Amino acid sequence: MNMIVAPSMLASDFSNLSDEIIRMDIAGADWIHLDVMDGHFVPNLTFGPPVIAAMRQYTDKPFDVHLMIDDPLRFLPEFRSAGADIITFHVEAAKDPAKTVDAIRAGGARPSIAICPGTPAGAVFPFLDKLFMVLVMTVEPGRGGQKFMPETMEKVRALKQKRPGLLVEVDGGINAGTARTAAMAGADVCVAGTAVFGAKDARSAIQQIRDAGNSVSN
Repeated sequence: MNMIVAPSMLASDFSNLSDEIIRMDIAGADWIHLDVMDGHFVPNLTFGPPVIAAMRQYTDKPFDVHLMIDDPLRFLPEFRSAGADIITFHVEAAKDPAKTVDAIRAGGARPSIAICPGTPAGAVFPFLDKLFMVLVMTVEPGRGGQKFMPETMEKVRALKQKRPGLLVEVDGGINAGTARTAAMAGADVCVAGTAVFGAKDARSAIQQIRDAGNSVSN
């Protein structure tokens, strides 16, 4: 399959979210990645369901919502109602990961679990049969613009070996160079923030990441 590119709105101009969403849509984004941070699980605050609902009207592209929040089960209906198509929560933040996965599925969204750089791939193995995707964080969650951690690629390989048909997403320090590294490990989805929003030509930046991923045969 072709590499899926999901620009992260964390790197966008927050004062012009509607224009930024439209710009990413026109530039060829496959998905729109939305980082939700609570200032507790991670040391940053971003936005919640009302802002996602406001952005939803500007594109039909899938909303890939990454919940970096404690006890995500509490807020799933609100995020689904706001327009989340894929809901990712952190295994480190969920009191009951299995129940959270089931609730996402019951709400009509696609379930995904994220793991931090220090968390082994095996932490999500018990849930793989019910997951649409696993997000392997390639930086510490909570801040944009960090450097890609190549050692996290071992987890991508382990996940693909355990369940070959599973989508694996990578997030953090992604550009054309690191996208190729991720694709070589088996990654299917690249979240890119600064590399896309900071580029003079967002369409070209997205295509370069996609081409880098597609240049690898897994």
